[in-house]
Amino acid sequence: MSDVTADPRVTVCAAEATGGPVSELVEPRRVRLGESTEVRRLLPSLGRRMVGAWCFVDHYGPDEIAAEPGMQVAPHPHIGLQTVSWLLSGEVHHRDSLGSSALVRPGELGLMTAGRGIAHSEQSPDPHSPLLHGAQLWVALPDEARDVAPRFEHHTDLPVVTAPGLRATVLLGDLGGAASPGRVHSPLLGAEVVLGSGAAGVLPLDPDFEYAVLTVEGAPRVAGREVGPGTLLYLGCGRRDLALEAGPASRFLLLGGVPFPEQLVMWWNFVGRSGTEVTEARETWQREVAEGRGDRFRGPARPRSAAAPGRWS
Repeated sequence: MSDVTADPRVTVCAAEATGGPVSELVEPRRVRLGESTEVRRLLPSLGRRMVGAWCFVDHYGPDEIAAEPGMQVAPHPHIGLQTVSWLLSGEVHHRDSLGSSALVRPGELGLMTAGRGIAHSEQSPDPHSPLLHGAQLWVALPDEARDVAPRFEHHTDLPVVTAPGLRATVLLGDLGGAASPGRVHSPLLGAEVVLGSGAAGVLPLDPDFEYAVLTVEGAPRVAGREVGPGTLLYLGCGRRDLALEAGPASRFLLLGGVPFPEQLVMWWNFVGRSGTEVTEARETWQREVAEGRGDRFRGPARPRSAAAPGRWS
């Protein structure tokens, strides 16, 4: 998914993890995406730039799109990151410059590693389901992996951890001994947790990780605090478990990872290490757009504040 705002911010991200457990709510910023989709942007925000290597979190829907085109994001570039597509309702057709073509449905992982450069589009198919609801997340690649060859993975069978009233699907990383097949480049966790009505439970955590919870349905109590839909609760480091309760049935994403040790520069769809790097990546993309390579999103103007140009495989 792309940041298609006309004047995207240059964001400098660095590890800012707390030394122990905390409970900090992060409210979303509403952003228009493409022709007909509005998202709630949770990361990066003024109060919280990253959670582990997770550096970008958008939550969208549920949107009624029966009479609408749904998601229509034209081809756009990425460098230096992985995109994680997670659907709760509906389906999205992923296509990329490697030739990948996959219809991603609820409960399936679409994992794209941009590495040194890739372009992709995301569109609701025609026909499509009447509801669209999901999350798009980015994982920053560490320095030793940010120039890897681009790739796309589509995993339709993910591991699940269950307990009375609780079901957790592991998107990335490991939870309770269940490991995702998705390939990652730093220690992290992504999981969807579903709590039945009136359920309570405890999830095991790694005290070396920092964690956050994004509620997508309902309003669970997480570590004793209610987290409403579309809100991110940052939990800090040092926790060995996480107490959960639900009144009505609830669903949330649990995101975690070792605090990211490197400073990043994020602009538009690029994660780099300097303003020069993201500017050069933009110029590479603009040259390809000028050459008329398909129906590509032209992108915003050069960033006002400006390390290897992108290469769109």
